[in-house]
Amino acid sequence: MSKAFFEIIRPGIHSTLQDLGRNNQYHIGIPFSGSMDKRNYLISNKLLGNKPNEAVLEFAYQGPQMKFHSGKASGVITGNVTFNIIRNNSKIDKGICYETFILNDGDILDIISTNKSVYGYFSIKNGFTGEYFWESCSINTKAKIGSNNGEKYEAKQKIYINKKESLSNLKKINYLNSKIEYIRVLKGTNFNFFSKKAKEIFFSSEFEVSKLTDRMGMRLEGPKIENFVETNIKSEGLIKGVIQVPADGNPIIMLSDHGTIGGYPKIAVVISADYDRLTQLTPGSKIKFKLIELKEAENLYKLYEIETKNILNQII
Repeated sequence: MSKAFFEIIRPGIHSTLQDLGRNNQYHIGIPFSGSMDKRNYLISNKLLGNKPNEAVLEFAYQGPQMKFHSGKASGVITGNVTFNIIRNNSKIDKGICYETFILNDGDILDIISTNKSVYGYFSIKNGFTGEYFWESCSINTKAKIGSNNGEKYEAKQKIYINKKESLSNLKKINYLNSKIEYIRVLKGTNFNFFSKKAKEIFFSSEFEVSKLTDRMGMRLEGPKIENFVETNIKSEGLIKGVIQVPADGNPIIMLSDHGTIGGYPKIAVVISADYDRLTQLTPGSKIKFKLIELKEAENLYKLYEIETKNILNQII
């Protein structure tokens, strides 16, 4: 029996397999990676009855166009995404996000673009077939690890699914990708490297997301943040969401594929509860930061987890 697979016609800008990422590998220089928008990732798998950590196809801006071969499968797309299904009889079905659909042999899935956001997720019943490294198939193109030899997908490649006949009941959920006025942060380990005036500027000004943004980091443009102690420090460990300020004064936010050490002072770190929405900010978007205390950040993360659980529990 031949395996069911997708043949990539157009790869899109950055199409990779992702799951929940790699745990406890920082000591060898490997970050978590995994889905950028965790909530949309989890919803995509829950709508299909998949395991929470099943591999999905993450895409950025323009998604892939792919032809399905040798099977029948249920799929779903989450995020703010425009897509069509071109049936094998040439009929075109307009795609609806957060609503499962059936793909038959010869159908073409055309993921046209994300809308005022960066990342979208395509999940298939029973998941895609990926190669696992340190218990994750997440592709990290900077480190060249994960499925597909650590590379984003290209035209004419094939992506196999785990089962030839992969069907689930048709399901949908009404979900709105919300936005917030501020990105909330905690003090960074080098917070006192910056003058009182620099801190006031950092927390009162708007910054713009630059085009120099990818899964590794988000560069911001705006008023320069002056460091009055030392612009370079001995390299220290980094975590996802930490905000470094290099000598040019333009902050850089470390994202899911970030390097695990760095030598720029760290003024702040984005709280986990705001990370999903941070990653969906497109170049040109405006960011304002709000400083909060650790206890509030912990409570906000608990609330984020409760909200996510409640959303997933709506899917039955």
